[in-house]
Amino acid sequence: ELDNVQRVMREIKGCTVIIYDQTCATEKRRRRKRGTMVDPAVRVVINEAVCEGCGDCSTQSNCLSVEPLETDFGRKRTINQSTCNKDQSCVKGFCPSFVTVEGGQLRKKTKDRPTLDPFALGELPAPEVPSLSRGVYPGGYGIVVAGVGGTGVITIGQLLGMAGHLEGRGIVTQDSAGLAQKGGATWSHVLIAEQQSHIRTTRVSTAAADLILGCDPIVTAGKETMLRLRPGRTRVAINDHGTPTAAFVKNGAWANPSEGCVDNILQALDGEKRNLGAFDANQFATQLLGDSIYINPMVLGYAWQKGWIPLGLEALMRAIELNGVQVESNKKAFAWGRWCAYDITKVRALMAPAQVVQFKTRESLDVLVQKRADILTQYQNAAYADKYSSFIDKVLQKTTPAMAEAVARNLFKLMAYKDEYEVARLHTDETFLKRIADQFEGDFTLNYHLAPPLMSRKNAQGELIKQKFGPSMLSGFKVLAKLRFLRGTALDVFGYTEERRGERALIAQYRESIEELMRGFSPERQALALEIARIPDKIKGYGHVKERHLKVARLQWDGLMLAWRTPSGG
Repeated sequence: ELDNVQRVMREIKGCTVIIYDQTCATEKRRRRKRGTMVDPAVRVVINEAVCEGCGDCSTQSNCLSVEPLETDFGRKRTINQSTCNKDQSCVKGFCPSFVTVEGGQLRKKTKDRPTLDPFALGELPAPEVPSLSRGVYPGGYGIVVAGVGGTGVITIGQLLGMAGHLEGRGIVTQDSAGLAQKGGATWSHVLIAEQQSHIRTTRVSTAAADLILGCDPIVTAGKETMLRLRPGRTRVAINDHGTPTAAFVKNGAWANPSEGCVDNILQALDGEKRNLGAFDANQFATQLLGDSIYINPMVLGYAWQKGWIPLGLEALMRAIELNGVQVESNKKAFAWGRWCAYDITKVRALMAPAQVVQFKTRESLDVLVQKRADILTQYQNAAYADKYSSFIDKVLQKTTPAMAEAVARNLFKLMAYKDEYEVARLHTDETFLKRIADQFEGDFTLNYHLAPPLMSRKNAQGELIKQKFGPSMLSGFKVLAKLRFLRGTALDVFGYTEERRGERALIAQYRESIEELMRGFSPERQALALEIARIPDKIKGYGHVKERHLKVARLQWDGLMLAWRTPSGG
């Protein structure tokens, strides 16, 4: 309704103000953890096979819990269940891949593996903690906690402050809060000294950090954090799994720079690896504790076991108890962090005792084509798949393997366009239904959010409006999936829509373009040919979203084909 409200307001003379009053996402999560706000028994899941990777869900929700998911068929979207605030705004994205799971709860442990307990692994050797002698750390021992808003960065600073207070130390903490919506950079500065009078500042000064607790690599490698670092003095304990930033909401092709961040930090430490401890706390927290929200206490435990925190274990454990939130889980996270610092190989073995390390090689062209031909057989029939395979063989004979691979990926994308029959088939696929069953437990139902073109209303912009369909829709999907043999025939009621006619026409147009490229192909012209062959990858989404992407792609397509037809010398 925001667009309508703005249109009304602009007609009113004088100054107008729109106030949007709602509890922020971060505060909702805090209240739910404390039991002071109702926690809706509903979760949003994306069927990655149905997802087109268009990013409209991110556009509509502006939410960073909608994260990138890399697949064999390109980048899709997934929901981070640990950070989702359950407002379901992402469901507004014009895409039929969204399924809401109502009732039940996230499965905390698997049936084939018991819950692991770090305290059952035996006693760990106590590290030698830094001495707070005034001569060693003038001005106090400086710790900077760096991470993203809404994940508990400030809480870690408070735990350190309380532990210092319990030991009778001098303590100063100062927080620099990030955005309320998860994604804003956040810091907590902690100064610990033998006596309060030894501390003369309210935050860690430039090049004065003795320890940086990096809960997020992007924030840790940022200018504000790096200014506190000094080679030979600063130690860094860091979670090297990068959380998608706000840039991903605006740019679907965003690349996670987390690996480069760790390298930059090591370079700033003058290459002293003994002063850097990096591990994927996100993976360990999710697999060992069932929730990535425990990343921060795990990083804290990691740093303590390394001997980088000048506080005792008893005081830290008591601070966690006094905090009063998920006490036992936070203690376990701290303990798992200690074990990761002491013997990370052992922890990995405990997580997946039967897992065999495999190096995934790049699949050959034959495997790539066969995989897609098998899918097209399920999509329609063997004859349809043969048309695909035969055309790729023809491209390979007349061009190069690189060109054949590009056409194999993009022709498949066009031929497997996701109409009503295909969406139904993918939602009834046993792989997806099993993933839901493995992820959730208890009594739950599945609901689907769709905009069937033959029965949906339109908004003021002429766009179809999505509707919620209950669990019985799964039965309807099963029937519809079996009717896919009607696709493209006179009895295909969906095939008469403008969108479906356009999708079929695109297949023919693309093949014609590739035929033209093959007639004039030469190794010197391969770069331009590849650009043209990859154009369909830019056509994403459903309905009006796909139409918008298609307009942009068609302009590029026409321009590239014009360049192909115009010799460089002419």
